[in-house]
Amino acid sequence: MDFSIDINIESPKYQQLVNAVNDALANNTLSSGDALPSVNSICKDYKLSRDTVFKAYSILKENGVIESVPNKGYFVANDTRKVLLVLDTFKAYKEVLYHAFVNNLPKKVIVDVQFHHYNINNFKTILNNSKGKYYKYVVMNFNHKEVPKVLSDFDIEKLLLIDWNIHSTSANNYVFQDFGNAFAEALTDAKSAFKKYKRLVFVYPSFTYHPFETITHFKQYCDTENFKYKVITDIKDFEVKKGDAYLSVSDRVLGLFLEQCRTKNLEPGTDTGFLSYNETPMKPFIYKGISVISTDFKAMGNMAAQFINQEQSIQKYIPTKLILRESL
Repeated sequence: MDFSIDINIESPKYQQLVNAVNDALANNTLSSGDALPSVNSICKDYKLSRDTVFKAYSILKENGVIESVPNKGYFVANDTRKVLLVLDTFKAYKEVLYHAFVNNLPKKVIVDVQFHHYNINNFKTILNNSKGKYYKYVVMNFNHKEVPKVLSDFDIEKLLLIDWNIHSTSANNYVFQDFGNAFAEALTDAKSAFKKYKRLVFVYPSFTYHPFETITHFKQYCDTENFKYKVITDIKDFEVKKGDAYLSVSDRVLGLFLEQCRTKNLEPGTDTGFLSYNETPMKPFIYKGISVISTDFKAMGNMAAQFINQEQSIQKYIPTKLILRESL
């Protein structure tokens, strides 16, 4: 096999060796049981130091990609492939995505999950430390000016961006949800339910990282349909009132809504309404059922698994839909 060491790029030589072996496995050039070139032969053929080659082989051994046999050399350990899944935070709907993802992968694929929590330093550390260690990368990115630079260091054919269309290019593989027009269409579908109320209130807490474009579409919708409306960004200002219907991207706000309804003896779906964002396994059963606008996170996980299983590009948007229940 050809390791193709390039002295003109920033990637260290040992990392280029690691990448070459991982790429060969991904392309089926190498398979379980195949012997790797000896340390001495690589040093001679590519004019590398023994320390460089040993470091590369040590990383591959640590990751379970290769194994050493005394007096015989190094061999591909098995057909196991490691995939990195980088999510923003752990929430109930992310668990749906995760389980759909891993349940549609073959047993030989191992998934490592990391969370960046919208912290650019965490994001950089996770991605930079993972270079060359994984077969493919599935990344939920976020709105920060340094994100594109971090992503640019990865082979575009091995990288899948999911959830939010931010910092992507036309060449990227992606599986996104639509926070704009699809959200507006879901609001339109809720028009008959909204008509029961005097005013629509969007509770968009300052601590949320939800795309702001939903606020823009919410205002446009209310203006077009002649609904009175209000946007609340400070959660301290949230007070449930009879005749208002509330929309929020935060489940924390949903909890406050139900608590205040109980205290004020208000009936959700009659005296006041609530439309939540993102379906979770429990929302059909909370109170008498919570209405939601949500993408299909199970479908998103399934399509991300498809990217891992197939050697082809993917560019998909997952539909966003309205699910009406008793809360509205």
